[in-house]
Order: sequence, then structure tokens, then C-alpha cells
Amino acid sequence: MGEWDNSRMHDPAYMAERIASCEAEIAKGIVGQREIIRQVLLAMLTGGNVLLEGMPGLGKTMLVSTIGKVFDLSFKRIQFTPDLMPSDVTGTNIIIKNEKGSAFSFEQGPIFAHLILADEINRATPKTQSALLEAMQEHTVTVGNESHTLAEPFFVLATQNPIENEGTYPLPEAQLDRFMFKILVRFPSKEDLKNIVALTEGSQAPVIEKQMDGAGLLAARTLVNQIPIADAVLDYLLDLVMETHAANPHIQEGASPRAAQALIRASRAKAFLEGRFNVSFQDVSQMAYPVLRHRIIPSFDAISEGISEDDIIQEILAAKKT
Repeated sequence: MGEWDNSRMHDPAYMAERIASCEAEIAKGIVGQREIIRQVLLAMLTGGNVLLEGMPGLGKTMLVSTIGKVFDLSFKRIQFTPDLMPSDVTGTNIIIKNEKGSAFSFEQGPIFAHLILADEINRATPKTQSALLEAMQEHTVTVGNESHTLAEPFFVLATQNPIENEGTYPLPEAQLDRFMFKILVRFPSKEDLKNIVALTEGSQAPVIEKQMDGAGLLAARTLVNQIPIADAVLDYLLDLVMETHAANPHIQEGASPRAAQALIRASRAKAFLEGRFNVSFQDVSQMAYPVLRHRIIPSFDAISEGISEDDIIQEILAAKKT
């Protein structure tokens, strides 16, 4: 739809169209993951971080690097391993000799980029996992007595292998809660796998073009925050979160207040991306899965019966039909 026009950043209809063009451009390089692309974009529109769970080799690194090209943002990949230290993520102070003697100088770590792929985050120790906490929540990094502000927009997309895999450390609840979405990446269908092979093994890779810039993404976030939410829809949303704390044999711990905030922002972003300027009940119910699935702790009974977090959310939604 033409080159990106900075002068129209405050036009909601134009911005919704540009985000849709970003989605289509990303899909050129990522086959068979339309729903994943959309949910990642929804998180970016609200300033949220995303946790992707799935087996290796499903195109997660390609997804983030493609997003970087489409939005013209810097991208860094951090491979989490058991021997990774917090300073390997945030950076560290080093001694620099100068004419006056020596002084400390801060050497930036890979966290200093717009888009961060924290790959296989649950293979690192909890101490190193927690190095991301401040950056994800405050968008700052503190080393010694100094705080360093990260460039905006800042977005963390972390991947984790299913927890039953060997050599993994469960993410602490406090860190899980800082991810806006947990997205499950399924193995592609045979047809999608065929298209992936054709795309990756072909002689010519698709050309990914810039559709927007960082300033445009921040302007879109402002527009998303202005979308109204009716009292009845807000009550329904709050009831869903409160229901995770009601007596339920399948729930050990319910969602935090941050879940309600995330659900409001996600529902607004979904409405915006679909060209609507009001939040519907359906927006809330569809966003409940990625927002709540990592914030609900199933009970022992649920685990032993093979009942997943998504099954629990489905039960709650069925009981709260509007």
C-alpha cells in the first residue's frame, strides 16, 4: 500500500491498515504461522512481551528477525544456556585506562536492542533468567549503581522448550507474569511443512520490505490505548479473572491483577487490528487463552487428569457465556 507515511501516524484508519500490511509482509517469510504472527503483533501493539513454547526448529528466530526488518528495528538473539551469566545479558562495567589513570566504562550487553529473542530461556539458571526481569518490566538495566535506559520500542520474545524436556528450569512465577502472552507453537501440518521446505530450500528467499518504523509502532500503541471499553465488557473481563480465584478443583493458584491489565490491552489491540474502535465480548474471550494460560497454576488433580490450562480457561468461558 505504498511507502510508510510518518505524517499520518495519528490517523487510526491508516495505522490499522499499515499494521495489517506489516502482518502480511511478515507472513511472506513465515509459513503456516498466521495466528502466531497476529498474536505477536498484538503484544507489540501494547508494549507486552511474549513467551513462545514449542519444539526447536519451528521458525521462531526467523519470525523475530523478519519483524525487525518490517518495522526497521534492531534485533539481537541471546542463546540461553546453563553457563550463561546475568552480565552476559545486561552488560558489565570494564576498566578503561586513560590519561587520568583508570575509570569504569559500561559495556552494553545484547539486551540493548529493540527486539530481543531470548532463545530457550528455560535452559538457563533462575539467576540468569531473572536478569531479564527489570528490562522487561521497567525497560532499564541496572549495573552497579547506574541505571541505563533501553531504546524504545523494546520487546522481548522468549522461547522455551516444553518443560518435560531434559535440562530445563521452570520459569519463576514472577517472571512468567511479566509476559503478556504465552503462545503455543504447534508442529506444522504436512501442507505447511511442504511450503516451508519450498521456501527455505528454494534458490530465492522472499524479499522482506519495511512497512513501518519504531516511531510508527509507538504511535499505534497510543491509538490502541484510546479505544474505549464498555462497562458491560469490562465487567465480563474482570469476572473471567476473578473466576480463576473461585473454588475450582482444577486451579491451585489464579491469575494476578496484571492479567486483567493485559487482557484489557490485548482486547483493545485486537479490535484496533480488525479496524474496530470498540472492544467486544468476543475480543475478550479470544484473548483470554494467551493472557491467562501461563498465569493459572493447575492443581495436582488437573495435572493427574491431563487437564491443561487451556481446558480450564475453556471451562471458565463456558460458565461465563454472555
